[in-house]
Amino acid sequence: MPIVAQSTDTTDWVSRYADEVIAESERRAPGAKHDGAAAPVVVVASGLSPSGPIHLGNLREVMTPHLVADEIRRRGYQVRHLISWDDYDRYRKVPAGVPGIDESWAEHIGKPLTSVPAPAGSAYPNWAEHFKAAMTEALAELGVEYDGISQTEQYTSGAYREQVLHAMKHRADIDAILDQYRTKKAPGKKQSQKPVDEAELEAAEGSGAASEDDGSGGTSGYFPYKPYCGQCEKDLTTVVSYDDETTELVYTCTACGFGETVRLNEFDRGKLVWKVDWPMRWAYEGVIFEPSGVDHSSPGSSFVVGGQIVREIFDGVQPIGPMYAFVGISGMAKMSSSKGGVPTPADALKIMEAPLLRWLYARRKPNQSFKIAFDQEIQRLYDEWDKLEAKVADGSALPADAAAHSRAVRTAAGELPRTPRPLPYRTLASVADITAGAEDQTLRILRDLDPSDPITSLDEARPRLDRAENWITTQVPAEARTIVRSEPDTELLSSLDDEGRESLRLLLEGLDSHWSLDGLTHLVYGVPKVQAGFSADATAKELPPEIKVAQRSFFALLYRLLVTRETGPRLPTLLLAVGADRVRKLLAA
Repeated sequence: MPIVAQSTDTTDWVSRYADEVIAESERRAPGAKHDGAAAPVVVVASGLSPSGPIHLGNLREVMTPHLVADEIRRRGYQVRHLISWDDYDRYRKVPAGVPGIDESWAEHIGKPLTSVPAPAGSAYPNWAEHFKAAMTEALAELGVEYDGISQTEQYTSGAYREQVLHAMKHRADIDAILDQYRTKKAPGKKQSQKPVDEAELEAAEGSGAASEDDGSGGTSGYFPYKPYCGQCEKDLTTVVSYDDETTELVYTCTACGFGETVRLNEFDRGKLVWKVDWPMRWAYEGVIFEPSGVDHSSPGSSFVVGGQIVREIFDGVQPIGPMYAFVGISGMAKMSSSKGGVPTPADALKIMEAPLLRWLYARRKPNQSFKIAFDQEIQRLYDEWDKLEAKVADGSALPADAAAHSRAVRTAAGELPRTPRPLPYRTLASVADITAGAEDQTLRILRDLDPSDPITSLDEARPRLDRAENWITTQVPAEARTIVRSEPDTELLSSLDDEGRESLRLLLEGLDSHWSLDGLTHLVYGVPKVQAGFSADATAKELPPEIKVAQRSFFALLYRLLVTRETGPRLPTLLLAVGADRVRKLLAA
């Protein structure tokens, strides 16, 4: 594959970051070639904590480097996208709303996530694996290529042992760096800086019982390493002393009272605190690009402090690290909200196809927030997507839009699965609503949408049809579902004036000759025009404003007669779904 070192597209954020990452890779390895087995690998990274459901905001942590890595792969470079599963982090609290757990899980607070039991009924061996599983499946469906790294395996195998010993040897230097960012509060003055994070605070305050420096390497004060207790497995430990020469470390546990003396050069049951652990990994893995959320990017936060620690302590380079903004949710029915109360990528993929979800992350710059729709807005979103597809097909899409579309529908490895006949999502949702998923009725309606080119199998409309059905059944409240009348509303029909009866007569007379989605659209909009003395083909410019009022009144009448309320699915789709014979039965005045 030919190497394309520089993008010419100045409007696509992914290309711009790819340019920066490639340039930084070449700066770190000057003169190296990227065209063979000996080529340096460009490393980008993400970090995910399986402490509970991994939500759609966390997905931005993955999609941002994924899109950049995929662009670099398309240019012919070797790329490694690391996802660090932070499964050696402490279990902090019992999350609300997770089935299969109760308050008894509080006894595990302080243990590594991989030492906490999975929720009752889970097929997975521990808490971390349980919550990793759903994310792993979602990433596969989204076409995300990555190398997963378990931090439990890294620490307990001794992979970081040299880095831990190095950090402990330079603990005074680390403490001095962190002290520049710790909260200072002079008498009578308000705090001006963000407080240090919880783990770093624990490390600083939980190590204060150490002895004075006796000249042999033992020293009191700050220790950037937290052992997990050898008896209760919790990290509620205090380092009492440490000897640099022998690596002898003494700790006690405030949870169970256990204490022991270990040699850190052969001890692997603990980890560096977060603000030291993160920059250590940048240096260890040679990470060139890793984004972070707003909470890690403010002054004094992990990314800022980490930049100084990676340079001064680990002799490494801070990665290019754009800050990514909040991902919001537009509507989320309680009946289907994900375990823990926040929607996950798996939830989103039940109601939308993978290319659409990829597109939402690709079309916005990392620092731009956006919303993912679980309510009626998903229909408008799909309309927008379909319009973009049409523009890409005819070559009229703007360059940035075409680039975002390309990143949504394919990766460097190939095309993502697509719906062969992508019928409008709102139409499919309406059909699913009316038919309650009955396949024979659904096929009849979809076949009638375009009699000149009818679909022959529901598989032609899948997986979009399945996503629309899932949206109707999980996100639309029961009271908003469409129920077609079984018998005519004789009272309403008998109360109609001559104009009302005439409108129904014109509609029924035109059913057979207009029995398609486009034909029925023309018919229902045309009836009020004809009644007012205009041609059914007259355009809005040719019509007085009163016609729109008459159309709204006519539509409301049809909804009341068909579904007992004044709104519902688009009338052409509703008429197709009800069927000509039943429409005649319900509308015959």
